[in-house]
Amino acid sequence: MIAVDTNVLVYAHREESPQHQPALDRLRALAEGASPWAIPVFCLGEFVRVVTHPKIFAPPSTLKVAISTLDGLLESPSLRVLNPGLEFLNFFRNCVRDADARGNLAFDAQIAAVCLEHGVNELLTLDRDFSRFPGLKLLHL
Repeated sequence: MIAVDTNVLVYAHREESPQHQPALDRLRALAEGASPWAIPVFCLGEFVRVVTHPKIFAPPSTLKVAISTLDGLLESPSLRVLNPGLEFLNFFRNCVRDADARGNLAFDAQIAAVCLEHGVNELLTLDRDFSRFPGLKLLHL
């Protein structure tokens, strides 16, 4: 199963993004396909934070548009939202330790941990920092 990172969601959403069309095409293929795919729950909140932030986008997406975008993705019958389970803290602890994740990288460790907890070892991302987490294979657009 492939998990999708926040940056792919943002690029697919924002037309001015340099990777907009490849991200949109890939996300559409996943959402309309029969194979299961996933979004870590942490990426949902991060998506809203990024696309509605006025210092990142001018103009930023409205909250209504951002939520509507997520609602559309969540309608995909093949999508699984990855939520922390009973073993999440063990996976998180290992990810933080193995990657020496401090500061902002600790947030990425949450994404890696919830993926690994669910047996998801492929992450569609443009963020090379995820290469620091053993067990995750990075897929690019």
